[in-house]
Formats: sequence, structure tokens, C-alpha cells
Amino acid sequence: MPGHDIIVIGASAGGVDALSKLVRKLPSELPAAIFIVLHVSANSRSLMADILNRVGPLKAVPAKDGEVIEHGHIYVAPPNSHLLIKRGYMQLSQGPKENCHRPAVDPLFRTAARAYGRRVVGVILSGTLDDGTAGLMAVKSRGGVAIVQNPEEAMFSGMPKSAINHVSVDHILPIAEIAPRLVQLADELVQDEDAEPVSEEIKLESDIAELDLAAMEREIEIGTPANLGCPTCGGTLWEHNAGHLLRFRCRIGHAWSADSLIAQQSEAIEEALWTAFRALEESSALSRRLAKRAQERKQGLIAARFEDEALQMKGQAEVIRKVLVNKDKHGYIE
Repeated sequence: MPGHDIIVIGASAGGVDALSKLVRKLPSELPAAIFIVLHVSANSRSLMADILNRVGPLKAVPAKDGEVIEHGHIYVAPPNSHLLIKRGYMQLSQGPKENCHRPAVDPLFRTAARAYGRRVVGVILSGTLDDGTAGLMAVKSRGGVAIVQNPEEAMFSGMPKSAINHVSVDHILPIAEIAPRLVQLADELVQDEDAEPVSEEIKLESDIAELDLAAMEREIEIGTPANLGCPTCGGTLWEHNAGHLLRFRCRIGHAWSADSLIAQQSEAIEEALWTAFRALEESSALSRRLAKRAQERKQGLIAARFEDEALQMKGQAEVIRKVLVNKDKHGYIE
């Protein structure tokens, strides 16, 4: 009879420090496999496995597609790939981003819950916004254990607070107490056969992470049109309620929580404002140049028209500049 031997961990901002402290306290003979998603840029090179090998006794490696799961190992999701758990092995996927991330925490937690049920322990560490909350809900729905870093200790409390607010977590612990709890759970026998059945929602979203076209079509059938556009592709978003957690997906599978969607829309607004500000400044400068040329040619009426246009565009640019300044001071756009 196995223990809680599938440990999935999600982290974002502040996660390198939290993961280093956690792994440092784990024993070399841990009878469990650990899987980590840390939000990283798609074009970056992840050094997380190297860092964990320096600070802890467990072997940390970048996860590989099709690799067999072994106890005593830490598997780190590589940049630009979702890390998915199958029974006995791992899968890397280029599936749609969730909460604007690939790798994202939710697909890891969700597929682990689907494959291993009660044997799964989900851990949420430091990070902003709320990636991992939906995945931790899936872990709990299958009888797994949910652990969250104490938000008061976390460098960034967004992810831990979201998990606590939406999931019936089993333990809220500082980093120093998470490691011994994981060791205890790994040694605790689990009736794996009696796990709660896999819900259709977990099956559906796990399949979408693998770019299953049939699953994407079913997602549209069970959702409600939200009359909102996907920030990633512009497609229509469909609204779903997972308990008290409001979530959105588009036709091709990009997924968003409400907080992540607002943050991404805010970023898009800021980008649009900067584009408009630049265009108005450039147009104003061009009109001034044309006004000067007209004056040199004794074309007074034309020069006056260009000067008037330059002043109007300069005034419009100033309005946008003030919005951007207020954003920086008061965080209207994050």
C-alpha cells in the first residue's frame, strides 16, 4: 500500500527562495516523487534544478516527456511546457496557457489528482495572483492533501491567500514545517483504490491541456458565453464556476481565473495607452515640422492649420500621460 508519494508544488514570485528552503529540509531517502512548477519566461533557461541540487540531498532534474516517475527525485517543469502527470510517467505539453503561464500550476495539480487520487499532496508557495487554486481544488476533490505556505511568511502572498480563500486546505504552515509534514505524509499509507471518482471537469480540463480537440469542443458546450474576449487570442471567453472560483476559457483552451483575467486586461490597457501616447507625440511632432515648412514658404493658413493640429494632439497626449502617471502612483493598472 503506497503513501502520499506524489507531491506537486506550485510557486511564482518569491518561489526560488521558498523552494530552496523547503528542499533543504527533505531527507535523501524520501519515499515520494516531487514535481515543481515555477513560473518562468518561455524564452528563459530554468536553473531551478541546479539550485535545488546545490541546497538539498534529493536529485533534481528538468522533467522530460515520457520519463518514468521515481521516488527520491524532484522533477522541475521546463520553460514553455506544461508538466502533466500520467500513471507512472510524465508528459510535457505545448497546450494552451493557463492564467497566462506555460508551465502553469493548475495543469500539474489537476493531472496528478486524476492519475493518483489520494496519493497526491498539493503545495502552494509564494506567488502573485491565483494560479494553483483551481488545481488544488482538484487535488482535494480526489481525496488528496492540500498544504499552503503561511501567507504572512510568503514573500508574495497572492497565491497562498487565493488557495486559502477558495479551498478547504488541510495545513497552513511556514516553510520550516512543510518539509517534516511532507515526510510524515509520504510514510502514511493510503487506500488508493478508494479515491473519490474523477469528475468530468477534471477529465475535460486535463485533456484540454494536451490539446485534445474533442475536449475543447465539449468545453464550449458546457460553458456560458461571458461576452469577453480572451486577452491571449481575442476569442470569446466561456464562463465556468468551480465552487466559489470563477474561471474562463476560450475556444482553443486559454484559461483564466477572474483575478488573472483582470490583471491581463489591465496590462493590455496600459500597452494600448503607451501606443496611443507614442502615436500622438509622433503626430504632433510631424505637424510642427509641416507647420514650419509652410511658414518658410509663406503659406500662413496652412501653417496655422498644422500648428492647431499639433496643439490638439499634444493636448490629447498630455491627457494620456496623466493617466499613465496616476497608474504608476496609485496602481490603477497593474
